[in-house]
Amino acid sequence: MLKNSEYFSRRGSIRQYKAERVSDEMIDEIIRQAAKAPTTGNMQLYSVIVTSTEEGKERIAGAHFNQPMVKGCSHLLTICADFNRFTRWCEINNADAGFDNPLSFISAMTDAVILAQQICTIAEMNGLGTCYLGTVTYNAAQIAEILELPELVVPVACVSIGIPAEEIPETERLPLDAFRYSEKYPRLSDGEIIELYKAKDEYAPNKKFIEENGKQNLAQVFAEVRYPRAMNEEFSRTFMDFLKKSRFL
Repeated sequence: MLKNSEYFSRRGSIRQYKAERVSDEMIDEIIRQAAKAPTTGNMQLYSVIVTSTEEGKERIAGAHFNQPMVKGCSHLLTICADFNRFTRWCEINNADAGFDNPLSFISAMTDAVILAQQICTIAEMNGLGTCYLGTVTYNAAQIAEILELPELVVPVACVSIGIPAEEIPETERLPLDAFRYSEKYPRLSDGEIIELYKAKDEYAPNKKFIEENGKQNLAQVFAEVRYPRAMNEEFSRTFMDFLKKSRFL
């Protein structure tokens, strides 16, 4: 377990977990504490679906492209942007609920992702391992069907939690001046951009990744292999379709 003083400089995603199970009570306490995170107007526009049974993980694994941490974790948490509960509360109390729109979705999504990160931080500071699964928005409609989500509820984050079976991996990050700007956004030269990404380009695991994918540089790996245009456009279309079905568009 990392000490508080070193946690934020050393934390990392954990994808391999021991078979030992985390107690449901501990997961609930983590979520309870995480709910103290900032939220839009104190409305708490989120819901957390906890999947802990083998049957439940098996059912949802395909929607996450069968990534091993789905079945290997103790608990899988799907965090949803949720205006359904709040809208119903308003309607029951004869209040005009105007939350079926893009701005409301953004508010609920913000609440949900803040909660998700708070959950990760608390879990990791208690010795557990976590990993985000970006596939949650790729297959939002399929996940919503599996979890029986109603209108105005959209899955926006998914986190696997378990007892680590690996050491915290070393990760590289951009230097501070790559993203911390004073007063206004700078216009960087090509040379400055290259310099900011130099350490990432020269990081040994990334060099191996470039070679394995037959590319000239890391930028090509990201843009042409990991997140190619066609994939981004297709998943954007399906996600927008689901937002319409969910009444946010």
